[in-house]
Amino acid sequence: MEENRVLGSSPFELHLVHLDLKGAPPKVSYLAEIFPLFHDLGANGILLEYEDMFPYDGELKPLRANDAYSPSEIKEILNLAKLHKLEVIPLVQTFGHMEFVLKHKEFRHLREVSMFPNTVNPHKEESLRLVVRMLEQVLELHRELRWFHIGCDEVYYLGEGEESKKWLQQEGNTIEKLCLTHLKAVASHVVSAHPSVKPVVWDDMLRGMSEETLKDSGIAQLVELMIWDYAPDLDVSSKAILIEKYQKCNFPKLWFASAFKGATGVNQCLTLIRHHLENHQQWLKVAEGTPAGIIRGITLTGWQRYDHFSVLCELLPVGIPSLAICLQALKNGGYSEKVKEDVEQLLGISSLEIDTFMRYVTGWFSPFHRKRKKIHPIMIHLFQPDALRLLTKWNTVTQELQTAMEKVFYRSAAEEWVEENVQPSLQRLQDTVNDLDRAIEALT
Repeated sequence: MEENRVLGSSPFELHLVHLDLKGAPPKVSYLAEIFPLFHDLGANGILLEYEDMFPYDGELKPLRANDAYSPSEIKEILNLAKLHKLEVIPLVQTFGHMEFVLKHKEFRHLREVSMFPNTVNPHKEESLRLVVRMLEQVLELHRELRWFHIGCDEVYYLGEGEESKKWLQQEGNTIEKLCLTHLKAVASHVVSAHPSVKPVVWDDMLRGMSEETLKDSGIAQLVELMIWDYAPDLDVSSKAILIEKYQKCNFPKLWFASAFKGATGVNQCLTLIRHHLENHQQWLKVAEGTPAGIIRGITLTGWQRYDHFSVLCELLPVGIPSLAICLQALKNGGYSEKVKEDVEQLLGISSLEIDTFMRYVTGWFSPFHRKRKKIHPIMIHLFQPDALRLLTKWNTVTQELQTAMEKVFYRSAAEEWVEENVQPSLQRLQDTVNDLDRAIEALT
């Protein structure tokens, strides 16, 4: 880790913070508090992934979550972003990750594979009409856009639907062609209906395609690609080769996407800052070797769920220190002790832990001992008072935590997080206290 070298400036014009609203969406009042911080840390844009938090209307009304933002709240978010010089780019999935749409009975018939709600059937004209209506409703509330992210990552099970299987039997038809046809149809609508708005797509479905396939498709004239990789040991040389390929395919501008949270485990609670910092340091190396004028910007993704049905991973407030370190490392062209000190000052933290260590103590009261009510009498004096104090403290803290969370999140998100991350541990602690009591009774 080069923590004391002389640093420069960021190679990126745009630094976007990704807000993934498909889990624990923040209240607008909390966004009003953190948007100024985003700006102070070096962000100048927001990639706003709405999912089911957009106030879809008419026949799309079933897509709304119970806590979906109202149109006036969307306008308030956009005004807050503008006030703090944060350019907003909305993200709406239009191919894969469509669970929030295809789980509903009204749209079930548009699934690629009838059993799975993740991918839309690209053969049905109604599928295209559906995603176009979604895009148009979002565009209606975003009048000053330069870019619109239309998703299109991880289009799982594409080609496995019954219509696709028949289509693929015809000569010259491939899954790559199927993917590109739908992607082009969606992007073409945006470009023709809104000439000043450029569609952006995740690059993973195109990575394995040949230069010839990509060139012949004409996709480069319609979209800008966002290359994503969240690994701390991201391969710099392979990224250089990929970027060179995309250039040869006539993509004029490229985006990078890193991660500041939500990429180290589906049920991760604490953000592993070192992991994410190293990911950004690797992206800086990629940028150093990329010809000038090609990189549009970088998005610091902050995933809140791995998909619509998975549990919550680290909550946004928990990931703020990681976001701060990563943004400042980008802004300064690298990481140093001074970057760390600047972040501590900005966040009002006396000492920021970059490395997270977790320690566990086991020993004299294992499940084996508990089942047989066996415990050394000396250990009772060590365990029981601490266990009782901890149980009392946990109960108190749980109430305080729920109250604090409801200032940031809607009640449903707070309840889900507590039930998933607090109650199991609290129950284990209660069980331990109960087992201690039974073991003590067995000794007397």
